[in-house]
Amino acid sequence: MYEYTKEQLDSLKKVEETRAARLQQDLKRMTADEKEAVLKAFHPDYIESAYEELKVGPNKGEKVLHELATLLQGRSRVLDMKIDLNKIDYDVDVLIIGGGGAGASAAIEADKAGAKAMIVTKLRLGDANTAMAEGGIQAADKPNDSPAIHYLDALGGGHFANKPELLYKLVNDAPIAIKWLNDLGVMFDKEPDGTMITTHGGGTSRKRMHACKDYSGSEIMRVLRDEVYNRGITVVDFTSAIELIKDTDGKVAGAVLMNMETKEILVARAKTVVIATGGAGRLHYQGFPTSNHYGATADGLILAYRAGAKLMYPETLQYHPTGAACPTQIYGALVTEKVRSLGAQLVNKDGVAFVNPLETRDVTASTIIRECKQNKKGIATTDGEGVWLDTPMIELRGGEGTIEKRIPAMMRMFGKYGIDIRKEPILVYPTLHYQNGGIDISANGMAGIENLFVAGEAVGGIHGKNRLMGNSLLDIIVFGRNAGQNAAAKSKSVKVKKLTLSFVKEYDKELKEAGINAKELSPRILPDYRRKDN
Repeated sequence: MYEYTKEQLDSLKKVEETRAARLQQDLKRMTADEKEAVLKAFHPDYIESAYEELKVGPNKGEKVLHELATLLQGRSRVLDMKIDLNKIDYDVDVLIIGGGGAGASAAIEADKAGAKAMIVTKLRLGDANTAMAEGGIQAADKPNDSPAIHYLDALGGGHFANKPELLYKLVNDAPIAIKWLNDLGVMFDKEPDGTMITTHGGGTSRKRMHACKDYSGSEIMRVLRDEVYNRGITVVDFTSAIELIKDTDGKVAGAVLMNMETKEILVARAKTVVIATGGAGRLHYQGFPTSNHYGATADGLILAYRAGAKLMYPETLQYHPTGAACPTQIYGALVTEKVRSLGAQLVNKDGVAFVNPLETRDVTASTIIRECKQNKKGIATTDGEGVWLDTPMIELRGGEGTIEKRIPAMMRMFGKYGIDIRKEPILVYPTLHYQNGGIDISANGMAGIENLFVAGEAVGGIHGKNRLMGNSLLDIIVFGRNAGQNAAAKSKSVKVKKLTLSFVKEYDKELKEAGINAKELSPRILPDYRRKDN
């Protein structure tokens, strides 16, 4: 059971004493100038020393975080291997790399189109950030809303940097995505008459968040996984893609695979390939904790970049404002934004609310960092510091039973450690949550290399330089389906020529010419948490 320190107990009293007054408080939204100022001063994306310029590849001269640069300019695992590309272990129409929501959606649609699809995933089907998403999925499907309003909300939240054709597709296909999921069997929260229950999220001007309590991603992944298996789609789990394969025309034509248990090397030939490898939280950029699943190590970006695909906004990450700051056992775990949309308030050690609960994620995260670092109003924890998220306010606003009904996963996560979020607030601090940037694609899902499609968090540009809550579960469905449909259609006209890995040697030569002695094997595949001291 978690035991509070004296400082935390003293601070808790102040939170309780100010709660009645804060219930009547209407915190103003920040102006555009105020937002820009707090972002530049405190958001991790603006720390210049955390970045370096790439010396080779399609994004040469652009900056990325040191941790990503090391892998983008790392040593390919296949360079030290003898691989017989004439020995084909798998031969398919559409090879999907990644077993989360985007990969599953792509596989379902490819199979529906009559293509022979196969999913390869380094963990198990469903072991992905998708299953960990809690808050909900956005879609403008109510009378007072529209895709146009959704577009404007996401455009403003993305700092007007969203790729227009991708954002247009995201918001216009959103109602279709909800219907598709509902028809597959996703159990969305509904009124007794069947009307979808929707709520606000940070940066939304309308209530368009559809949820399954606070198990939204898990429920969506459950249904997608079942559909993949019901369709008999081949799933090769505990197997990682360690390099893409091209044919002699320079088109992507498969991947080199490695069995994670036996280290056996396998060759998959494919007419089209879909990268759906998710995010990069397990690279722990700038030392931040992460809410991401164990396999989130930016594999798709590394493979695509080495093959010649351009990245878009690779320098931007999303630090979710409310990661658990304690107890240690769940440090960095996601505390869904839905907690704030239901009425919980962010409060400093003196019991003062310092930000509107529904500011966008980057702004909210920056204000928490400011409150701790500059204003010295954070509360010390075993792993660092944090601020209070005053969860008892939810039931004071919405009535007894609201927490158990609407966010049961949060109640249970903290309840394991003796913390009853109905009666006491929780300590939170920003956690590395989402890869805003990724591989540059066109509206049909194809990257700049023929026959390579991308979906989900590995895509860059959909959300601009900051993502609104609920648009990630949406984009894995919209762009997963999109990639599957278009990859299947493209595969019908593809004739794969002789397979080659010559581009890998050429890239290694570029590294050496640029003075880079690449030592770290890339992609990393899994994080290494072994102790480094002797």
